[in-house]
Amino acid sequence: MLDPMDLLRSNLSRVRIPEPTNRIYKQECCISFDTPRSEGGLFVDMNTFLAFGKDCVAWNYEKTGNPVYLHIKQTKVLVPEDRPLKKPTLVAIGVDGGFDNNEPEYEETHNIVLLPDYVTLPFPSVELPEKVRLAVDAILLAEGAERKEQLEAWTAEKKQVSAYATNLQQIDNGIIIPSSGWKCCKCDKRENLWLNLTDGMILCGRKNWDGTGGNNHAIEHYKETGYPLAVKLGTITADLEGADVFSYPEDDSVLDPLLAQHLAFFGIDFSSLLKTEMTTAERELDQNTNFDWNRIQESGQEVELIFGPGYTGLVNLGNSCYMAATMQVVFSTHSFYSGYFKNQSLKMAFEKAPADPTVDLNMQLTKLAHGLLSGKYSVPVTEEKDHTNAIAPTTKLKQEGIPPRMFKALIAASHPEFSSMRQQDALEFFLHFLDQVERVHSGRPEVDPARSFKFGIEDRIMCSSGKVAYNRRLDYILSLNIPLHAATNKEELEAFQKLKAEKIAEGKEVSSDEIVRPRVPLEACLASFSSPEEIQDFYSTGLKAKTTAVKSAGLTSFPDYLVLHMRKFVMEVGWVPKKLDVYIDVPDIIDISHMRSKGLQPGEELLPEGGEEEEPNEPVADESIVFQLVSMGFNQLHCQKAAINTSNTGVEEAMNWLLSHMDDADIDAPISQGGQCAVDQSKVDMLISFGFQEDTARKALKASGGDIEKATDWIFNNPDASASSDMDATTSDTAPTAIDAGLPDGAGRYRLIGIVSHIGTSTQCGHYVAHILKDGRWVIFNDDKVGASVNPPKDMGYLYFFERLSS
Repeated sequence: MLDPMDLLRSNLSRVRIPEPTNRIYKQECCISFDTPRSEGGLFVDMNTFLAFGKDCVAWNYEKTGNPVYLHIKQTKVLVPEDRPLKKPTLVAIGVDGGFDNNEPEYEETHNIVLLPDYVTLPFPSVELPEKVRLAVDAILLAEGAERKEQLEAWTAEKKQVSAYATNLQQIDNGIIIPSSGWKCCKCDKRENLWLNLTDGMILCGRKNWDGTGGNNHAIEHYKETGYPLAVKLGTITADLEGADVFSYPEDDSVLDPLLAQHLAFFGIDFSSLLKTEMTTAERELDQNTNFDWNRIQESGQEVELIFGPGYTGLVNLGNSCYMAATMQVVFSTHSFYSGYFKNQSLKMAFEKAPADPTVDLNMQLTKLAHGLLSGKYSVPVTEEKDHTNAIAPTTKLKQEGIPPRMFKALIAASHPEFSSMRQQDALEFFLHFLDQVERVHSGRPEVDPARSFKFGIEDRIMCSSGKVAYNRRLDYILSLNIPLHAATNKEELEAFQKLKAEKIAEGKEVSSDEIVRPRVPLEACLASFSSPEEIQDFYSTGLKAKTTAVKSAGLTSFPDYLVLHMRKFVMEVGWVPKKLDVYIDVPDIIDISHMRSKGLQPGEELLPEGGEEEEPNEPVADESIVFQLVSMGFNQLHCQKAAINTSNTGVEEAMNWLLSHMDDADIDAPISQGGQCAVDQSKVDMLISFGFQEDTARKALKASGGDIEKATDWIFNNPDASASSDMDATTSDTAPTAIDAGLPDGAGRYRLIGIVSHIGTSTQCGHYVAHILKDGRWVIFNDDKVGASVNPPKDMGYLYFFERLSS
């Protein structure tokens, strides 16, 4: 047998020294969730720089023949309980200057390991070949690919000096601020108080997603007065840079270089003040990473933690709860359980994967499935909670959960929003995820687990001629309006509105215990989907004119899993999203058999085949408007475009459009795009920025005469509008076609198995939690916390997942 050193020298050709551009994995196995802290440590392939756990490294050797690995093992070191905490200087966790998360310390050891016999050589060692020493040094010094993402996720931007600080106006109204005993000027709040640096008013801050915080009096005062800067009382100390100054017009925490002077104006001696409040950054971090059980829907309940197969939590990577809640429910379905866990081992997925398994969706989904469902990473560990009680420090069990970094990086690679660290809409993520899964299985629909969610929808349109048209489309979710008029507690709501008016008149606030919210049955939401809806300006091929039509919808197939999306978020004036404060009464069993589309019925006559309303090749401009503009010296083509893009409303409007679009790149392009030039591109871009698709935005602007507000209303009133279907469509074959052929189908009875709930004022903030029916009981999945649900919030869901009953 060769000497270990000779064996290493004989394989030096398989060792590479990493370049700066190489991605180096050294914190987590590429095909499991093993880390250097796992029992077997981590093996880094010194040729590809991919990392593998003890159970997987042999598979990589069999696949690639690469024999040389850097073995990294971390062992926990005992740390004194009275270890002093460091003062944070960055809104970051686990990085220099960040918040101390009290994690245990680990000692790291390294060895060179040669497969297949696991021959081990110690590192560091001067006896090792220079190439090996250089390669190992480069690997250890490099920032790991996983760690880079973590640092970028948590490191906040440095505060900027406010543009309003230098010339801040301060009003001498005789106010002197005491050093303690503060209270909001408009309510009884004594915490989360902000001092306006212009007039000295002390007012409470914003209300948080969980009901804590203030009553929004400080920001309301800014809206009334325009006074820009406020400092949070309780954060002012001798270290003025640590004070929390907020700029309302800049909508951010800022630096005020003249803060000492501004405070002295109101008699504040900052050197005598002690810090008693968290800064906005600290509170934001606290809310993003520490969601206690009593702040979730099951507030005040003692939750029994659960461990074992199927009960593994997902570590919050920073505003990633939307992904965690969604994926927990997805992997509770039989289709994804079978496709990525029961019928596919990690080794099988790895053998099919390309050279880099981190960029293979099948591999990363199999990794995630085995991480969540095997139970390997769902084991209780002891967490010490109270070090201040020296006599009897308290301990509790928890699970560490698994961090889905590689999965998130891969699934978000093609989506700019999901690749950011901002909070996202769980619905949008769910649809994006299913789309990616479907793409991977293109050409093999029979093994596509995403098809278990897919179903057909058929729209029946009857115009005033009495003739009908049928249009079909596919979807993964049934999006439902919430008809507030169908609330079952109208008397209680009326009494509450009277009470609220009385309290406001008396200058009092309604307590949370007194608030009454509408209760709407799920049946009413389902009925609103199927109920007839009037369509204005429908082009009828039977009448060859625009008329009024009636549209109703039904399902052509019932999926294995039906996902109901509750439209709790609506647009207020100015396109500001608002969340409806409403409860939905959702039964455990629903029957949607009555929602099946019946197709063309005896006696019905289809609208004749034919195109849509014939439009002129070029949109028609008002000649009188064009003549007046041309007489002012403007180009004829430009004037025609100005008239068209302002819907021929007048000379002044056309001139304003012309003056603001003179530099457009397509200003000289001919008007010959089938009417699309009649839509102002800047208005299209604005609607796209709201999250709408470009074709839908164009269609809405066209239907609303170019008015953005009306276009927004049109989109929300026509949720079925899409780029591929138009309300002016005429007929379609009512027999089963390729569009829904082969989709799962069955009876219309379903059982509720999962709920994704949202806490917060919009989908872009707050927190998502999943509740799943497992083994006959409801379980709450709150990031890395998994426990038996005492009171699942069935009436507060954002997404409801139903499984079709076989009988």
